Amino acid sequence: MARQSVKVAVIGAGAWGTALAVHLARVGHEVRLWGHRPEAMRTLDQARQNQRYLPGIAFPDTLKVEVELAEALQGVSAVLVVVPSHVFRSQLRQLRGFWQDFYALPHFAWATKGFEPDSQLLLHKVARQELGESASMTVLSGPTFAAEVAKGLPTAMVSASKNSHEAEFWAQLFHHDRFRMYTQDDMVGVEIGGAYKNIMAIATGVSDGLGLGANARAALISRGMAEMMRLSHALGGQSETMMGLAGLGDLVLTCTDDLSRNRRFGYKLAKAESGVDRVIAEIGQVVEGVKAVQAVKMLAEELKLDLPIMEQVHALVTESIRPLHAVDALLARSGKAEALQL
Repeated sequence: MARQSVKVAVIGAGAWGTALAVHLARVGHEVRLWGHRPEAMRTLDQARQNQRYLPGIAFPDTLKVEVELAEALQGVSAVLVVVPSHVFRSQLRQLRGFWQDFYALPHFAWATKGFEPDSQLLLHKVARQELGESASMTVLSGPTFAAEVAKGLPTAMVSASKNSHEAEFWAQLFHHDRFRMYTQDDMVGVEIGGAYKNIMAIATGVSDGLGLGANARAALISRGMAEMMRLSHALGGQSETMMGLAGLGDLVLTCTDDLSRNRRFGYKLAKAESGVDRVIAEIGQVVEGVKAVQAVKMLAEELKLDLPIMEQVHALVTESIRPLHAVDALLARSGKAEALQL
């Protein structure tokens, strides 16, 4: 149990937001869960579970479902945003409309992964633009599947903030016998790891869908790590972060397990005759890697970075090439020394 109960608002009631809200409530915090669709929130409140995304996971008594955002924010001392990256800015603007009501809010974090699609900005830069330099900001990331967190299975994450006290606050907020959160200050590296691993999961899903075997999957994961480190270095992140939970940990998890919708997307794309939109519809949830790869493609061109796996995934999701042609393009690259070139 937590040493002290904290009143927390979780903004975003998809699978991940719901799972984190359930965990925080189990730990002993007062949790208010809010999502943007009132009817969906009423359904969650009546069922006392998220039947669409996490069926069978009962809401603890300390988790209150809110239909109105103002009610969700009333009296809280911490806000956790868990919405898709493409609506992150608009969600912050909506929150900012209530900011004077909780302008002294000491703790603000997000567990959203990805880049802002239109600007290609990492989300901590979006948060700075919308909330100001003085706002407390922490990003939570790491190798996690919502269903496993909701079931209370062992989990480890990272809490990253430029303010060490903030990073520690969120780490302690989530701490439980089966939930460990480590702290660090490399927000750039943590955010890149959380976004880029989805691109690599699409690649490994395609590889497995084509039946290319475990050797190919391992090669994609390891060379994907090199690409992640290259991009992190170019944007000011610490390469060492890529070797931790937010980098290697999340990359391995997302690339090797079918709970990953990005991996399933790649697998289905390799198997299907239908196009990208049809496969996304079959998945039934946001496939963050499709949006992330388009942002990274633009960044790579701007920064003149060589990210070959990303290039082929981009060609796949824009339907410029077929899956087998993407593999051929990667295999046709000339050999070179393996030493990491940042």
